[in-house]
Amino acid sequence: MSSRTIIHSARLVSDGLETDDAWVLLGGGDDGSVEGRGTGDGWLTHAEDGRSDVVDAAGRFLVPGFIDLHVHGGGGASVDDGADAMRRVLATHRLHGTTRSAISLVSAPLDELASRLSAVADLASTDPTILGAHLEGPFLSQDNRGAHDPAALIPPTPEAVALLLEAARGHLLQITIAPELPGVLEAIRTLRAAGVIVAVGHTTGDADVARAAFSAGATLLTHAFNAMPGIHHRHPGPIPVAIGNDDVVLELIADGVHVSPPVLALAFAAAPGHIALVTDAMAAADAPDGDYELGGLSVTVHEGVARLTGTDVIAGSTLTQDGALRTVLAAGVPMVEAVRALTETPARVVGRSPELGSLAVGSAGDAVLLADDLTVDAVWVAGERES
Repeated sequence: MSSRTIIHSARLVSDGLETDDAWVLLGGGDDGSVEGRGTGDGWLTHAEDGRSDVVDAAGRFLVPGFIDLHVHGGGGASVDDGADAMRRVLATHRLHGTTRSAISLVSAPLDELASRLSAVADLASTDPTILGAHLEGPFLSQDNRGAHDPAALIPPTPEAVALLLEAARGHLLQITIAPELPGVLEAIRTLRAAGVIVAVGHTTGDADVARAAFSAGATLLTHAFNAMPGIHHRHPGPIPVAIGNDDVVLELIADGVHVSPPVLALAFAAAPGHIALVTDAMAAADAPDGDYELGGLSVTVHEGVARLTGTDVIAGSTLTQDGALRTVLAAGVPMVEAVRALTETPARVVGRSPELGSLAVGSAGDAVLLADDLTVDAVWVAGERES
């Protein structure tokens, strides 16, 4: 049984509301869930037994643990490199408030992807902070592939889909697909039947193609505005289709490089409650500039921006989720909506709301206490303090 923690005198942002002078009791049970919540000095009755750790938030923001649906690396490590590297990546991002993550694998030959999926499945079966695997490829457009090896890109044949599903052993959380590829609608239906979230991305497809994919069951747009046609007044592409569909959530990389701040604000205004902030981070997140590798391709990081070496092609980000929060707030997005995009909305995407992405009573007990400058002061995962 873990110890209980009372966090009091906080500006609590959770479940679409901001509450001043709030307190939260992270429970001492085996699951560490939230046992109580209120305002004022009601927390004192829970502290009388002397077995609770008491944290005075002193008016700082307290929010649910961040959820990242799209992360490839951090702390100098890449998730493609096995279990130890995955643990290092997760630990790096946890210091920045991310308490639950999808492990994102870049395109690779099918046998390599199958092996990497199996490694994710092994670790996810023992680590509940891993939501599952995200396959960003290999079913992507050659003409909008971004930082993916063109030799690894293939259409989603039934055989390829079946092989990947088998390798994941029930731990394939989501997959990004270019909807213009042959056989894609059958693949979407097969994947959805297996419980996999399907995202549209790395595509040259137009609005009609995107609409067909969403009708077939796709519910996510991978890093909106990037590696897809932009919004044109006569050729709108997939972005307005996604915004106009109540079942679809748009990923945004809020590093100020992938999407400019005014466009970030525009997306939040156009699709309230349907934005999920992601990092798309590669190994250089919370690590120095220099030379790295992503999916077998050489990457150079300069002033925090990762690009394929010798090109202008962006190769993931060096973002952490607390940085994403600060970027969208600086763009004018309200605090409640910014936090929702880091917590409640991604939890809903993966079917884990309100267990995750919330600090309501009964939720998982993932919490982040932010400093006055909106960096991370403390993190709790399932009620246990991590930093």
